[in-house]
Amino acid sequence: MANNSKGKRQRKIKTKLLLLLLPAVVVTIIALVVISSILTRQSLTEMATAQLDSSIANQSDNIESWLSSNLQEFSIAKTIIEKTHPDDAALLEILDSTYNFNAYCKDGPYVATASGQTYKAAESTKNFGGIQSEPWFKQGMTRVGLAYGSSYTSSDGVNLISATGLLKDGSGEVKVYGADLTLDQVSTIVNSGVKMESAASFLVDISANNTILAHRDPSRVATQITAEDSDPMMAGIAEKLQQRDYMTTAIDNYEVAFREIEGTDWVLVSYISNSVFLQDVAKLTNVLIITGVIAVLLIILIINLTVSKVISPLGHITKHITDMSNGDFTIEVNQESNDEIGMMGSKVSEFVESMRGMLSSINKESAKLKEQSNNSDKVSKSMYDASRSQADAMQNLNNTVDQLAVAVNEIAENATTLAIVVSDTRENSNQANESMKETVEISKKGRANMEHLSVAMEGIKNSNDELVNSINEVGKASEEITNIVGLIAEIADETNLLSLNASIEAARAGEAGKGFAVVASEIGKLAQNSAASAENISNLINDVGKAINNVVSQAELSARNIEANSDLIHAAVDTFDQIYQNIEKSNELIDLMIQDVQKVDDVASNVAAISQEQAASADEILETSHHMVEQANNITLSSQDVADNSHELANTSDTLTSYVQKFKI
Repeated sequence: MANNSKGKRQRKIKTKLLLLLLPAVVVTIIALVVISSILTRQSLTEMATAQLDSSIANQSDNIESWLSSNLQEFSIAKTIIEKTHPDDAALLEILDSTYNFNAYCKDGPYVATASGQTYKAAESTKNFGGIQSEPWFKQGMTRVGLAYGSSYTSSDGVNLISATGLLKDGSGEVKVYGADLTLDQVSTIVNSGVKMESAASFLVDISANNTILAHRDPSRVATQITAEDSDPMMAGIAEKLQQRDYMTTAIDNYEVAFREIEGTDWVLVSYISNSVFLQDVAKLTNVLIITGVIAVLLIILIINLTVSKVISPLGHITKHITDMSNGDFTIEVNQESNDEIGMMGSKVSEFVESMRGMLSSINKESAKLKEQSNNSDKVSKSMYDASRSQADAMQNLNNTVDQLAVAVNEIAENATTLAIVVSDTRENSNQANESMKETVEISKKGRANMEHLSVAMEGIKNSNDELVNSINEVGKASEEITNIVGLIAEIADETNLLSLNASIEAARAGEAGKGFAVVASEIGKLAQNSAASAENISNLINDVGKAINNVVSQAELSARNIEANSDLIHAAVDTFDQIYQNIEKSNELIDLMIQDVQKVDDVASNVAAISQEQAASADEILETSHHMVEQANNITLSSQDVADNSHELANTSDTLTSYVQKFKI
C-alpha cells in the first residue's frame, strides 16, 4: 500500500476541488456575462423598437396633420367657388385672394377645364402644358372630393404632389381644382418630424411604384426604391413594401419601422442603426467582464479559505491512515468536528482500538501456540527416544527368542536321542538334566526380558497418550486463533461496508463529496488488506490444524500399535510361563528318569513329544518376536513423523508471530 502511494504522484483534495470548482465558476460567470449581454441586447433592441415605433407614429401623425391642414386650407377656396358659382373674372379674384393663404403652396390654387382653359392667381408662376396629359388633371378627374395624388415632375422639372378634385361651380363645364406642394417641402416636414435621436425617415408613395417623396438625401427624392437597390437596407425595405408587410423588423443591422399615412397611399419609413443603441451593450459587456474577473478572484479566495477550513481534519486522518497502512497502531485519532469528517475520525479511532485488541490477542495466542508446539516437539523427541529403546529391546528379545528356539530344537533332538539311547547310557541322562537346567535358566531370563518389555510398552503408551493430549490442546488453541481471525475478517467486512456507505454518501453529495469518496476508498483498501491478512492467517492456521490432525492420526496409530504389541508381549509372557512350567515339568521327569531308569523309555517318548511341541511353540514365538520388531520400527518412524510435524507446527507459530509483529500496538 505504501509503495503504491509513493509510486503515484499525490494531489491534495483542496487542489482537486479548486481544479473542479474553478472551471465551473468561470464557465458560470462567462455564461452569466453572455446571457446578460444577450438579454441586454434584446432589451435595448425592444426599447429601441418601441421608441422607433413611437417616433414614427408621432411623425406620421404630424405628417397626416400637416397634410390634412393643407388640404383643409385648399378646400376653402374650392368651397367658396362651388358655393358662389363665379364667372371667370370672379374666379380669378377668388384665386388671387387665396394666393398667399397657404405658405407651402407658393403658386396658390388653380383651376383647369377639360377644354384646356386654365385659371390661376396673377402672381402665380405655374406653367401648364397639355392639360389632358397633366398628371394632376388626370388624378383630379377621378374624384369629386379634394385629395392628394401621386407625385410627379412638372414641366418646370419640379417634383410635386397635388391635391386635386372635380370642381362643381354650376357652369356645366368639367373643371378640376388643384393646389401643389413641392416634395422639398414634404422632405422638410418628414425630416424635421423625427423624434428619436440618430433615427432617420423617408416617405414612399407605393401607388407610384414606390417613389420616394421625402428623404434626407435629396438625390433619392422622386426616385423609386427597388429590391435591386445597391443599399442592402433599401433593398430589404423595397421587399417589405412589395409584400405590404409593415411590421417593425431588423434589416441589415438596422431596426426599420413602417407606418401608412392615412388618407394617402404613402408609407412612412423610419430606421436607426443597431450600432447606435447597442453601443451601451458593448460598454455593459466590458463592465460585466471586469466584474466577472473580480468575482472569479474573490470566489477563488473564498473557496480556498472555505475548502482549507473544511478539509483540514482530513489531513490528520490521512496521516493516521498512512501510519496504519504501515502497521503502526500506536496512533491516537481525535474527533475534531461533528460532521461526516469527524464521524470518520471517530470510526477510525474505534477501528484502531479494535485492531490493537485483536493484534494483542493474536500475539498472545501465537506465543501459546509456540509454547505448545515446543512441548509437542519435546514429547515427540521423548517418544522417538523411547521407540528407539523399544526397538532395541525388541531386537534383543528377538535374539533371545531365536536362541530359545535353538535351545528348544536342541531339547527336542536331545529328547529324541534320549528316547533312543536312554537304555544304553545314563550319562546322557545326566547331560540332558544339565541341558534342561540350562533351559530353565534361559526361560527365566526370557521371561524376565518379556516382563521388562511389557513395562517399557506401558511407558511408551503413556507417553503417546500425553502427546495426543498435548496435540489436542494445540488444536483447541488453533480453533481459538481461527475464531479471532474470523472476528478480524468480520471487522474488515464491516469496515469495507462502512467505506462503501461513505462512498455512496459522497456520491450523493456531488462535487462536494468527491474528497470524502477518496478517503472512503482508502479505508476500503485498508479493510481489504486486513481481510487478506486475516485470510492468510486463517490459511496458515488451517495448515497447522491439518498438521495437528496428521500428528493425532499418527499418534493414535502408534497407540493402537503399542496396544497390539502390549497384547502380543503379554501373550509371549504367558507362553514363556507355559514353557517354563513345561521345562520344570520336563526337569522333574528327567529327575524321575534318572531315579527310575526303567521308566525312561516311556518318559523319553513323552519328553520327545513335548519337545516337538515346544519347538513348534518356539517357532511361533520367534515369528511373533519378528512382528514385534517390525511394529517397534513402525513406532520409531511414527515418532519421527510426530517430531517433524511438531517442528513444522513450531515454524508455523514463528510465521504467525512474525506477521503479528509487523504491527505496532
